[in-house]
Amino acid sequence: MEVVAAILGSAVTEAGRSLCGSFSSIKNFISFQSNLSALEKEKKSLVDLKNKVIEDVDYSSDAQMTLWLREVEQILLEVNSVPTGIAANNGKLCVCFFNCSERYRLIKETARMLKEIERLLKVGDIAVKIVGRNYLAKAVEHIPGPSIVNQTTASQNLAQVMDLLKDDDVLRIGVWGMGGIGISLTQISEVEMSESLKRVSFMNNRITKLPDCRICCPETVSLLLQGNRFLSRIPNGFLQAFESLKVLNLSETRIRSLPQSILQLGDIRILLLKKCFYLEELPQLGGLSQLQVLDCSETGIRELPSGMKKLINLRQLCLSGTYNLKTIQSGIVSGLSGLEVLDMTSSAYVWGLKDEANDRQANFEELQNLERLHSLSVRLGRIQSLQNEDLTLIGRLRIFKLLIGPEAISFQSKHDKRKLIISGLQFSGEWIDRLLTNASMMHLNNCSGLNQLLETMAIRSIGSYTGLKSLTITRSSSSLRPDGGCTALDLLPNLEELRLYELTKLGSISELVGLLGLRFSRLKLIEVFRCYGLEYLLTCGNFIISLRNLETIKVSSCESLVEIFNFPSQENFVPEPVVPNLRTLKLVKLPRLKTLSRQDGSGLHSKSISCVYHMKAIEQVEVIKCDNLRKLPLTIENAITMKEIRGQVKWWDQLELEGDNTKSSLERFFNGE
Repeated sequence: MEVVAAILGSAVTEAGRSLCGSFSSIKNFISFQSNLSALEKEKKSLVDLKNKVIEDVDYSSDAQMTLWLREVEQILLEVNSVPTGIAANNGKLCVCFFNCSERYRLIKETARMLKEIERLLKVGDIAVKIVGRNYLAKAVEHIPGPSIVNQTTASQNLAQVMDLLKDDDVLRIGVWGMGGIGISLTQISEVEMSESLKRVSFMNNRITKLPDCRICCPETVSLLLQGNRFLSRIPNGFLQAFESLKVLNLSETRIRSLPQSILQLGDIRILLLKKCFYLEELPQLGGLSQLQVLDCSETGIRELPSGMKKLINLRQLCLSGTYNLKTIQSGIVSGLSGLEVLDMTSSAYVWGLKDEANDRQANFEELQNLERLHSLSVRLGRIQSLQNEDLTLIGRLRIFKLLIGPEAISFQSKHDKRKLIISGLQFSGEWIDRLLTNASMMHLNNCSGLNQLLETMAIRSIGSYTGLKSLTITRSSSSLRPDGGCTALDLLPNLEELRLYELTKLGSISELVGLLGLRFSRLKLIEVFRCYGLEYLLTCGNFIISLRNLETIKVSSCESLVEIFNFPSQENFVPEPVVPNLRTLKLVKLPRLKTLSRQDGSGLHSKSISCVYHMKAIEQVEVIKCDNLRKLPLTIENAITMKEIRGQVKWWDQLELEGDNTKSSLERFFNGE
């Protein structure tokens, strides 16, 4: 501030009001200088945080962190573009600052930059704590990869990628996004390249053309070109410059082919081509003997080149979303002896079994040769002829996603580490026991023979399926009332999620409870949709007395539903609180629903009713198009935990709540429609 005062004093003395214009101009100048000083300090903090993110966070698999880094790069370029030389000119104020129309814009811009940096610092600091080093295991698994960090070669590879993305000796050119003072790069000049560069990033620009000549970058180990959506060609001479390249990222570009010079990159470890939608074929990659990670997800490739079977060091092969991939020659994948991760989620290729597959096409049995394989996501045509060897392979996998049947579609689930999705098939045989023993999540869609499946589980099973945590059944007209007897053993003791969609003949979830001996002792979520025959959700008092861990109930479009919980009518029956830890209750399009539990005169006495309706942990309530629901088990105590009540205004006005002050105490949480 002493320097600023000296400059101001000198300027005012020499130039007077004719130079400075007015006292407000001096105030503007002081404000601008203050902003510059704060910007310099905050910029350093942001650069330090950015480096920490690059070092500690696997942002390549986290869309929000990637976006954060883009915003950081943009604001840093804007800050660096601010003209700092306007402050003084030989100890005098620069006349142009006070007289040009830019002065107010510069003050406003620097203030905006300060506010934006403050936001980015706050977001980045929280993100590092959430997805920093402790998050790496999840990030690795999402790519996908191992669930335990630093215990397999695949995770070590990803750690190497993180190391290569550190910010020393890195060339980063261009700005992501539009607006501000920055520009977006459209071309790369060979002049911008240097022999000493080790890491080069031109990611997320608007590059349309690369130098078609032999530039010299012998020490570059990382080249990032992803996100240049207008780049359609990689000249053959361009890649010849990078003889030491280990990481090449061409994801989200419009390239239609890879140049032959890529085969000269004998040291390359990681090749990323994700979302190169126009890429229809790969060159013979057998010469890339050191390649460890190949990501061709969401590309247009139609087949795998035969030379790929020579990639004995390949650890991760990602082919998810390859909707045109219908041919894989026999021996290609099974030749990848070091493969740990094979991800073919939503790929068009269907792995047949040995007795049904074309001899020239890869079959499921070939995967048994991959001794290091621990993560597998593939589609199978059918499962009736699975052999013991096939089930042994599934049993030794730490992570698997098996989509079985022509209609099988994958979706995200909390428990999808060992996912089994079966669609459009008829159940038969005893294979289901072995598959269920290894699964953590099962989705049955449009399958016939569900009654036979339930009988198999209840009668033929030698024990419970302790690993299964999520069960979803959709689109079935089975009665779900098998002829077999009940079992005293809870076959799904660790079930946490139960979803039932479009089961037209389901009268109550209790129909499953007795047959499978379910206690729902760990159940956290019940979600029911379009079960038109459903009359009530559960009967409480026999197998199930209390759902202590249930946190969410979602019921929608069940036209016959008259109550959620059905209780026995014994006069002396005093139930425990049914859902003491329920946090979310969503009821939508239930025209016959009048209350959560009916009392018809022969039912529960008042003490029981109070106990049943105890929901002190409730946080969110949503009631839409349930016009006859006039009562809810809410009391004045619920104001402590409640966050939101959503519904139609007419419904809220007619709602009857216990106690004179209950409704007024909950009024502030109501969000009317």
